[in-house]
Amino acid sequence: MIIATAALSEMIAPEARTRLGELLLSGHMLTPEQLSAALNLQQESGRQLGAILVEQGLVDPRLLTQALSTQLGLPTIDLRRETPTEEALQKVPEATAREFRIMPIRLVDDDQVRQIWADSKPIEETITFDPNDDAPIIQLVNKIMAQAVRDRVSDIHVEPTEGRLRIRFRIDGALREALSLPASAGPELVSRIKVMADMDIVERRRPQDGQFQMSVDGGTLDVRVATASTIWGETAVMRLLDTTRSMKRLSDLGMPESVYDLYLSIVHKPHGMIICSGPTGSGKTTTLYATLAEISRSELNVMTIEDPVEYVYPVVNQMQINNQAGVTFASGLKSILRQDPDIILVGEIRDEETARIAVQSALTGHLVMSSLHATDASSAMYRLLDMGIEPFLVSSSIVGVIGQRLVRRVCTSCATPFTPGVSELALFESLGGDTAATFVHGTGCNFCSNTGYRERVGVYEVLKVTDEVRQLIVTRATPQDVRELAVEQGMRSMARQAAELVSLGVTTIDEISRVVYVS
Repeated sequence: MIIATAALSEMIAPEARTRLGELLLSGHMLTPEQLSAALNLQQESGRQLGAILVEQGLVDPRLLTQALSTQLGLPTIDLRRETPTEEALQKVPEATAREFRIMPIRLVDDDQVRQIWADSKPIEETITFDPNDDAPIIQLVNKIMAQAVRDRVSDIHVEPTEGRLRIRFRIDGALREALSLPASAGPELVSRIKVMADMDIVERRRPQDGQFQMSVDGGTLDVRVATASTIWGETAVMRLLDTTRSMKRLSDLGMPESVYDLYLSIVHKPHGMIICSGPTGSGKTTTLYATLAEISRSELNVMTIEDPVEYVYPVVNQMQINNQAGVTFASGLKSILRQDPDIILVGEIRDEETARIAVQSALTGHLVMSSLHATDASSAMYRLLDMGIEPFLVSSSIVGVIGQRLVRRVCTSCATPFTPGVSELALFESLGGDTAATFVHGTGCNFCSNTGYRERVGVYEVLKVTDEVRQLIVTRATPQDVRELAVEQGMRSMARQAAELVSLGVTTIDEISRVVYVS
């Protein structure tokens, strides 16, 4: 009987074989650095070197099959073209085929067993291995990404812990555990992600950043990757950006009418700086692009500098940060100013140089929009002061600031009236809410993955920089002083809007206390 095998033959003494790594190096199929990293993974996991190389995408399976055939001195067979006979299949029990990863091909006249070499993947597919038992790393990554897209995940966290590997999904701004794997899967899974993101798989101590694209469910997915080293091993966080998603218009963001009208009066100014503030994942980029869609016209030259480009906008000239090529926010912004722009979008202000160039651009006749990490609208201007920008430049350049958060909506499929606790009611009342309102929360259902929430809604506050506000900035008044003045002049705070959303049954007191900054 002729049997195809993907396991190393016990009939050939190890000392009589040339090492697989040496064969691959001599055939220029692998670099010494890649081999060293794969050998480290082999030592940690105890798995075969060839399987690791294929699953990490470092060696083509067909080339590996040829190398192993040379190493073992066995002929090869392509199971994608060769079909096993029914008589041969009946000679080997399924359990035996699974245990030894062999496939009977056909019977021959003599009673000897003849081994031939085959790629392991067709063997596994032929005897229908359960992928949950020993899922190849490439298949595992693909399944994680596909499930993440279906679950509307914004971030995937791959986290080694004591005794296991934890996979968590961030859905609607909150993390939840999606999968638990053996700890031994951690190094291979992170290495596979790093290969996809064109990162250094040998370096495991230094934090790294990368990016890759993949196709999931017929759509293109941009993935940003960041790795770091912890006491339990290397972690990876992936930010998912769906390039096929449609861009929202300003009127679709859910701003209350008074906030929307005030913001419109600011964004239609011919020059100055508009800042969108909030923490990571609060929807700042969505707001900035919705603003571009509102004010962009064919007679204007609109240019952006981003890291990375999250929305592709056909009528806008978009630049992307490229640190290897020396394109930073500061250098990119300098080059944009030589392109005769009317409107400039800076993805994020992170340092004094970028802040100074943006401020000067706003003072010289450009409309500049940018995001900034700050707790609220009044604090955003003081972030520029902290970076070293002079107060008179800040007060003269900024025309308005929008602060925002995203809070989770109560799932409409399981929304149920309930009575909040005493502490929750006290917080709600301190925000100006009416404690006589009817409160609802989600009890959890299949539609919301038993979280009680599904999707998110924006909470906004718009600070218009008036002459009185400018005077406070120049005299270095506190952010609280600026905030109180802005409220007196009509600013509707995020806390107030959040309280109204609770009264309307859109969200819960617990959610706004978790997300919305309240002083």
